[in-house]
Amino acid sequence: MRDFRGKKVLLTGASSGIGAALAREFARRGSDVFLAARNLERLEEVRLDCEKAGVSARSFVVDFASEASINAFADQVLAEGLLFDCIVLNAGISQRALAFDTDFSVDRKIMETNFFGPVLLTKRLEPMLRGERKVNMAVTTSISGLFGFPLRTAYCASKHALFGWFEALEVENQNITMTFLIPGRINTPISKSAVHGDGSSHGTMDAGQANGMDVDKCAKVAYKAIARGRHRKLIGGGELIMVYIRKYLPALFFKIAPRISAT
Repeated sequence: MRDFRGKKVLLTGASSGIGAALAREFARRGSDVFLAARNLERLEEVRLDCEKAGVSARSFVVDFASEASINAFADQVLAEGLLFDCIVLNAGISQRALAFDTDFSVDRKIMETNFFGPVLLTKRLEPMLRGERKVNMAVTTSISGLFGFPLRTAYCASKHALFGWFEALEVENQNITMTFLIPGRINTPISKSAVHGDGSSHGTMDAGQANGMDVDKCAKVAYKAIARGRHRKLIGGGELIMVYIRKYLPALFFKIAPRISAT
């Protein structure tokens, strides 16, 4: 189990939800944290929480749907010579719309934020990732990255894609230890910021989300998975059974999945 005490950890999507909880967990365990997200005000709140643990914490405003924003952040990191020991790629947006009701521009926005953003940042950080130096990486996917689910077409696609790209990256680079965090329903505000087919915000806390696993408990499970170098870690409650039904009883899955509340 790797000890991240005194290590530098980058967390994206760190202004709320799993990203913020993980930032506090790393800080509590003695890591210096570098926090990236779009909302500076919420980032600063998380940063101050982390500093209370006696560690160094910095905030960076980054829009992971914007290539220019990601490049500017990467330029700053490389110019300062920062070397991260662990990188947690968590930034993302969800969806609440049927496939045929979703404008193609929204499909693109979801893919840009959830998939192409993390890929671009990883490519830009190549100098610190390629070579002999050991680096832990974690990617927050979803159980929706393991199967299709209603109202989540582009979201599912983006999460499926993360598995393929980052697993291949790990195979190509033996110095990288990759952990795929696979949450089910976690009590976070992700449903509030989910997008409808026209790109408007869902703005509602879904019942499934509200009744999900406590986010701080999720962060503790996720931290241990990363520290232990677990390749994949399912996190959640009873909803995780769908993963096994899809794998071992696919015919049953396709019968019950359309009947499960997507909110």
